Amino acid sequence: MVFGRVVDLFRGEPQLPEGPTKLPQYFPVEPKGCEKHAQKLFSCLVNEATTKARDMEKAGLHKSYFPDVKVTPGDDKAAQLVAEGSDDPELPKTGENPLDQCRTAIAYYQRCCDRELKKRQNWILTEPYRVQEEYRYGGVNAPDDA
Repeated sequence: MVFGRVVDLFRGEPQLPEGPTKLPQYFPVEPKGCEKHAQKLFSCLVNEATTKARDMEKAGLHKSYFPDVKVTPGDDKAAQLVAEGSDDPELPKTGENPLDQCRTAIAYYQRCCDRELKKRQNWILTEPYRVQEEYRYGGVNAPDDA
């Protein structure tokens, strides 16, 4: 545990690969030993990234999860300022990723989790859960609501 932190000290700041910022596949887990990095990431997502995403929604720059939903701006004034190409750094730009606000926190979280999830005390966090067939939606033995 201590040796890993000493190695991290000499490695310096971790870097994410080039390209769009994404959360790791195991994202919401908080393994033992990574509590500090996980809390920094969670607070960054709650504050900076969420604020940026809401600003993008107001300006109509976000993408819809569903393909048949047409994106409309929530705030016409913000959409007009973005369309005019204002130089205000507070305004979102087309093609921005809200997770870019937390890129450093994601890198630290990912480096710590990659190391700590291999340890025996954290194995349970990577195990998939088996849901019994009768509790699945539309299963063979699913109870009828009628």
